[in-house]
Amino acid sequence: MKTILFFLLFTLSLSTFAQNNQKGEPFNGLITDILAQPIKRAKIYVKSPDIYTYSDKKGRFGLTDISSDDTLKILYKKRIYFVPILNRKSLRIRLGDQLVDSAQEDQELIDYGYGYVKRREYLNSVNLLSGEQLQKEGYTTVMEALRGRVPGLNIYGTSGFGDTPSVNIRGINSINSSSTPLFLLDDVEVSSFDAVNLGDVDRIEVLKDANMYGVKGANGVIKVYTKKK
Repeated sequence: MKTILFFLLFTLSLSTFAQNNQKGEPFNGLITDILAQPIKRAKIYVKSPDIYTYSDKKGRFGLTDISSDDTLKILYKKRIYFVPILNRKSLRIRLGDQLVDSAQEDQELIDYGYGYVKRREYLNSVNLLSGEQLQKEGYTTVMEALRGRVPGLNIYGTSGFGDTPSVNIRGINSINSSSTPLFLLDDVEVSSFDAVNLGDVDRIEVLKDANMYGVKGANGVIKVYTKKK
C-alpha cells in the first residue's frame, strides 16, 4: 500500500514539475473595431492585470505562456471584453460597441512567432507610471515624479534648471563607466527629460532589464511617451 501511495505521489510531483516548467508558445493577436480599423492601446491580460500587454498602433499584441483554457481580458475604453482561447494559438479579434463581434484563429499570425511584436507582457522588470496620475499628485518634472517611486531607481541631486540629476538603476555598475540608463522620448534617444512638460506625458516606463536595447540598455531604460494630439 505504501509503495502504491509513494508511486502516486511521485507521479503527481513529476506532473506538477513539468507543468510549472513548461514554456508557452508565442501567442499573437490583432484587434480591430467593427470597421476593421486597428485598435491601439487596448490592455490585454489573462490572469492578473499586473501582467499585461498593450496593442500597438497596428492593433497587434503578443503574449506568452498561454494555456488552451485561458480567457483573454481586453480593457478598452473602460470596458472589458472576454475572449476564450479555446485551444487556439492566434486570434484576429473584432470588437463591437458592447461585445466581441468575432475572434478567429489565423495561421499567418501563428507563423510570425516572437517577431510579431517587440514587447509582450510587462513583467516585474517594468514599472509603468501614468503621466496623468503623476500630474494630479503635484509633480511638474519627470525626474521629480520618478524620485522614490520605482524600486532600485536612484536619483541624486535636483532637477532644477542647469542642474541635471544623476540617475542609475540597481546601483552603480562601474567606477569608470557610466551607470546612467538609456533615456527614450517617444522611442527616440535623448540626453535628459528636462525639456518635457509632465502635463504632456501619457506614461513613463522604467525597464530594469533591457537586453533588447543591447549595450545601450545595459544600465536599464527610462521611456517617456507623450500624449498624441
